[in-house]
Amino acid sequence: MGTWDIGPFDNDTAADFAGGLDEAAPGEREAVVRAALLGAAQAGEYLDGDEGVEAVAAAALVAAQCPGGTAVVSSYGPKEAVPLQAVELRALAAAALDRVVAAGSEVAELWDEAGEGPTWRRGIRALRDVLEPD
Repeated sequence: MGTWDIGPFDNDTAADFAGGLDEAAPGEREAVVRAALLGAAQAGEYLDGDEGVEAVAAAALVAAQCPGGTAVVSSYGPKEAVPLQAVELRALAAAALDRVVAAGSEVAELWDEAGEGPTWRRGIRALRDVLEPD
């Protein structure tokens, strides 16, 4: 996976995910986001890196539409609108992020090996806090 920064869309897999969203019919985009979140949230003992990266990108799109969320501003993010029922997807997105940072997550292992695990986890925590504020 080519990664050039720590943001949700700053890698090849997330950029491809965004491209897939742009290619999907407008009425199908929410289902694509939901599928990415479900894939991570329901992963067994091991979460594949690509699935984890897609879940982070999908969660960022949900968080962007929540109160206190930050718009996804990336030339690698979706170019087309991705209207979501953010309230309905918040808990699923939070569960997906919980799985992404848990043991057995390839993407978390890769960030740890690169020495950027704590910084990456702070970004994930910021998304999580928007999805389910205390």
